[in-house]
Amino acid sequence: MKSRLQAAGLADINDKLERGDRLTLEDGVRLFDSPDLLAVGWLANREREKRHGARTYFNYNLRLEPTNVCEASCLFCSFARLKADAPQAYTLTLEQIFDKLRARENQPLTEVHIVNGLHPGLPFEYYTDMLRGLKQIRPEIHLKCFTAVEIAFFADHYGMTDEDVLRRLIEAGLDSLPGGGAEIFAERVRKKISHDKADADRYLAVHRLAHSLGLRSNVTMLYGHIETMAERVDHMVRARALQDETGGFQAFIPLAFHPDNNQMRKLPAPSASDTLRVHAVARLMLDNIPHIKAFWIATGVEVAQLALWYGADDLDGTVQEERIYHMAGSRTPETLTTADIRHLIRVAGREPVERDTLYNIVGQAQGPGPMAPGFEQVTGFRAPVA
Repeated sequence: MKSRLQAAGLADINDKLERGDRLTLEDGVRLFDSPDLLAVGWLANREREKRHGARTYFNYNLRLEPTNVCEASCLFCSFARLKADAPQAYTLTLEQIFDKLRARENQPLTEVHIVNGLHPGLPFEYYTDMLRGLKQIRPEIHLKCFTAVEIAFFADHYGMTDEDVLRRLIEAGLDSLPGGGAEIFAERVRKKISHDKADADRYLAVHRLAHSLGLRSNVTMLYGHIETMAERVDHMVRARALQDETGGFQAFIPLAFHPDNNQMRKLPAPSASDTLRVHAVARLMLDNIPHIKAFWIATGVEVAQLALWYGADDLDGTVQEERIYHMAGSRTPETLTTADIRHLIRVAGREPVERDTLYNIVGQAQGPGPMAPGFEQVTGFRAPVA
């Protein structure tokens, strides 16, 4: 492999990694530009295995998107509707939200993950009452809710500070923040694709504040549209810098751009090789963020499996009811059972480990177990023949 790294022009980066030296923005761009994807993946897998061995994490979670009414007009978004009376616009009542959790009373869920559009017509109590009601139904459930963009919107719309918003949500039951809304931090790109919502500095400031208040969070990156390789690496470097300050990020989550049903539909979706490279470079650049997540809803099931050898150590979870990617044309299933996920991880040559939101182990590694009915037909996955 050393001769291959030398031929790919990556020997000095390998030397840095062996010494434990931090990679620079220029190093990250070279990793994106290298013609040898396998060499980049080998470096990322070595770093992944230093941290996690063969372990691959997942959780038993429910994803809810209570409203898609949104005053922002992001070009890449297929989910949002600008007006409450627009076709396909919806807003769930609190009882409808609570019923989704009640209906799963026999599921050993550990997390409810909630993101929304930026709805200008709802009272702030809609969100605080939502958290309190979910906690009343399942007091032990972890509520990972509301992106930094939503927190900024709440503050501006309801006349509060970001800290006021977070403190009131924490009092109502908020346990952590998801990482959505980061898109690409580069101002050039952000002005073009998401000009009318919180900018990169505000996004990072909300996470900095959340970490200071004791909340953990994740950070995402939307890739595969109009960003450059340098802008991707800059995004990672800025996330890394905040992690140096706070240590509050748990996972970095690359999110593949999906072009269907949005204003950027003329662009192609990112390729599988690009997806694998993004995960690999993220693992190499983000030396201080513990986990790199391959979100199977966005990558596709098979590419997510491959990403487990390109730096990723987490597949997210069962998800259930995801709409944002499916409205953008994702052909992945809307949910997988824990048995499905264990099977996917096992046949990819990794060890499945069920976790909670904070990466506490809630189940011992198990064999594949029975798959859900129709699993192969729904996912398109075929286990390799031994």
